[in-house]
This record gives sequence, structure tokens and C-alpha cells, in this order.
Amino acid sequence: MNLNDVETFLTIVSTKSITKTSEVLYLAQPTVSHRLKSLEKELGFELIIRNKGHKTIELTPKGNEFVPVAERWTSLWKETLALKQNRGSMLLSVGCTDSMNVSLMAPFYRQLLKKDAGLDLIIQTRSSPELYGMLDSHDIDIGFVYYHLHYKNILTEKIYEEKLYLVQSEKPAVKKAYVSTSELNPDKEIFLKWDDGYQLWHDRWFPNSTRSRISVDTVTLLNRIWTDPGDWFIAPESVVAELSKHRRLYVSELKNAPPDRVCYKIRHRYPNLITEKAVLFFETCLTEFLKSAHRPPETGKVFGG
Repeated sequence: MNLNDVETFLTIVSTKSITKTSEVLYLAQPTVSHRLKSLEKELGFELIIRNKGHKTIELTPKGNEFVPVAERWTSLWKETLALKQNRGSMLLSVGCTDSMNVSLMAPFYRQLLKKDAGLDLIIQTRSSPELYGMLDSHDIDIGFVYYHLHYKNILTEKIYEEKLYLVQSEKPAVKKAYVSTSELNPDKEIFLKWDDGYQLWHDRWFPNSTRSRISVDTVTLLNRIWTDPGDWFIAPESVVAELSKHRRLYVSELKNAPPDRVCYKIRHRYPNLITEKAVLFFETCLTEFLKSAHRPPETGKVFGG
């Protein structure tokens, strides 16, 4: 079988559309159709039901049975390619969200690489939904996300949770160790959507704020764009610790606090055998690291910088 043909079929299964598949793969629709027909010819049976006028693709019974076979075949092919590139050391591809990579995982990566265990890392930063898709197609070996989505071939496990705090500059507008959201000026907020739970909490306690004056999606951008000492934002413990390395902060606890942010580890139900040892080593080291990862900030006083 041809890898391109199989991956095209799996994309059709995911999108349920020839048109969407061509857009996702940046291919012409005739090319997508040709690859599908080529695979069907090689297999000796049809994979999709061809009904004119139907907008979504429906698989034949044989097509449904072939899906897990195609997934395993693709995985084995990628493992074979990895063997060719093996330099004698373990290779692990890790996927993570931006804030987790920058604030929590970066110190762990440095610590891990100092162990000289013959481990090479490929670190990728994506959104949580994107990471589920990448793991499902074996483009990463392990991922860390803030959403618990349901994929039949992905195992999800809660590994870490952290508190969120109000963060102001060293010249805070509200100088208290404990602050209510009613004391904050919504027009001075820099907003980051940490997860769905946080969004729901924010909508409840800032009901009159239709949208924030500034919304950002990465911790790095937050640090760069925060120049007005009157601005404020809410951030998890690990992000506060990271920012305190670069600037002076005034941190408070919220009386009507948002829910803790939960981090999930995601792994494939059928992992690549070639990276299994590397994943196990990574997980063991991460478990030890997380035992001492909590760094509650000093509240009600200026610190950092």
C-alpha cells in the first residue's frame, strides 16, 4: 500500500468529505479521488458508498473494518521511518500547549536533558484540540492538554492542577492580598482563556464585559504586551512563577476564585513500539518533577524581577 493513499483515506474518514479532505491536504479533488480509487483497487473492495447528492461520505462495512487496520499500518510505517533516522539514542515527540511548555515544562525539559540518558526530544506547541488530532495520527508520542476530549484511541489521565491568581504590576490599582472581582476595572484586563472552566467563570463574574480590551493567546505575548502598570490579568501559578523571573509583580488571591486549571496527559491506546521505552522514561521523570513543581506565589506584596 502507498502511504499517501492510506493517509488520504484516513483524512476522508475524519472529515467525512472529499472536498474538505482536499482542503486539509492541499490537494485537488481529482487527486483525492484518484488516491481513494487506487487504494480500493489494491485492496479489492470499495471503502466508501458513492451516492450522488450526499454531502457527507459514508463508509462501506469493509471500509469501517479497514479503518483500524489503516491506522495501525500508518503507525508501523512511521516507526519504520524512525528506525532509519535512529542515531542510537531514543527519540520522543512531545506535544504541549503554549503556557504549559513555557511555564511548567521548560524547566523539566532542561532537567531531563541533563540526565544524559540518550534521549532526543522533538517539542511541539499546539492548542489542546490540535494535540488530540496529532496524537491520534501518531505525529506525537505523548501530549499534555487542558481539555478532556473523547477519542476512541486516546487515553486521558489527570496529572496536575494549579490555582489561578490575580496579577498586577508593582504599582497595583487594588493593593490587597484578597481581592473580589467587583473591585477590578474590566477595561484594564488582559484576557487569556486558560480553559473552558475558566471562560465560564469569567463570563459569570464579568457579565457586563462583552469583550476584553486586550486578548492574547500566549504567555510570551502577554509578557511583551503588558506595559501599562494599571493593567491586570488572572493566571495560573506556573505562569506567575515564570513571569516573576522577568518583572516585579503584585499577586493577590481572588475571593470568588476561578476553578483550578487541570492538566491532562494523553497517550495513544496503540503506542509506537519504537518509542515505548522513551515514553516510559519521560513519564517516570515527569512524575518525580511534578512532586515539587508547585510554587505558590507570595501574595499581598511585591516580589520577583
